[in-house]
Amino acid sequence: MRLASELNADLHSHSTVSDGTLTPRELVLRAARQGVELLALTDHDELGGLAEASACASEIGLDFVPGVEISVTWAGRTVHVVGLGIDATDRALRDGLAGVRSGRTGRARQMAEQLAAAGIDGAFDGALQYVGNPELISRTHFARFLLERGVCRNMREVFSRFLVEGRPGYVPHRWAKLSEAVRWIVGAGGVAVIAHPGRYRLTENELWSLATEFRELGGAGLEVITSNHGMAEARRFAELALEFGFAASRGSDFHGPGESDVELGRVGALPSRLPPVWQRFL
Repeated sequence: MRLASELNADLHSHSTVSDGTLTPRELVLRAARQGVELLALTDHDELGGLAEASACASEIGLDFVPGVEISVTWAGRTVHVVGLGIDATDRALRDGLAGVRSGRTGRARQMAEQLAAAGIDGAFDGALQYVGNPELISRTHFARFLLERGVCRNMREVFSRFLVEGRPGYVPHRWAKLSEAVRWIVGAGGVAVIAHPGRYRLTENELWSLATEFRELGGAGLEVITSNHGMAEARRFAELALEFGFAASRGSDFHGPGESDVELGRVGALPSRLPPVWQRFL
C-alpha cells in the first residue's frame, strides 16, 4: 500500500500575482505536466491568484490547496510563514495581508537609490517591467532587472553581490509579527507552516526559540523538504519536526522555469516517519 508521505505534493509555489513568472493557470498546468498530485499556490502576502488556480485545478482534476506565504519580522530577521488550506475570503486575513503589502513601493524606491549610488541606474523602472502586481514589487524583480542588464550572470550571483544585508540595494522592511501571521492563518481555517527554515541561518538556540514560540502561537507545520535544503538540513529539520510535533511539509518554492533551482514536484520525498501536513487536506 502506498504511504501518505509518497504523494507528490508541492505545497510551496508562486505565480505572477507575487514574484513568479507564470500566471496561476500556467503554474497549475505545468505542475500537472510535472506529475504533481497535490499543489498549493502560496504567493507572497497575496491571495489574488487563488481563484484562477483553483478553477484550473478543478478543470483538469488536480487536487489543490489554497495558500499564502506571509512575510514576518521575528527577532530582527525576516522569516516566512506559509498558510495552507486557508479561506481566501476571510476578512481578517485579507486586511492583514493588505497591511503587510503597504510600504513596498517606498522600500523599492530606496533600493533603486542604493543601486544608482553603486552605478546602476534605472533600477526602479527596470524592476517594474517584471512586476505583475505593483503592490508586491520585491527583491526578486530587482534581481531579474540586474540579470537582464547583464550586471550578474545568475540569481546566485545577484544575491551575493546585491540586495542582501551589507550590499547595495538592501533595504529592510518591517513585516507582520509572527503572532499576527499565525493568528490570521489559523483564523482563516488554515495550517501555519514555517517555510524553508534553512534559509534563515539560525543558530540552534535561535531555531529552538522560533519553533517554541511558533508552536505556542498555534503553528503546526514545518517545511522539511524544499529546494533550499540539502540532505543534512532535511535531516536536521525532520528531527525538529518530530521533536516539536509539527506536521511536515514539502515544496519546491518554484518561481519560474529557468529561474528556480528545482522544478515543480521534483524535490525529495518526505521521510516516512514524519506525518505529512497534506493528510489534513485529503
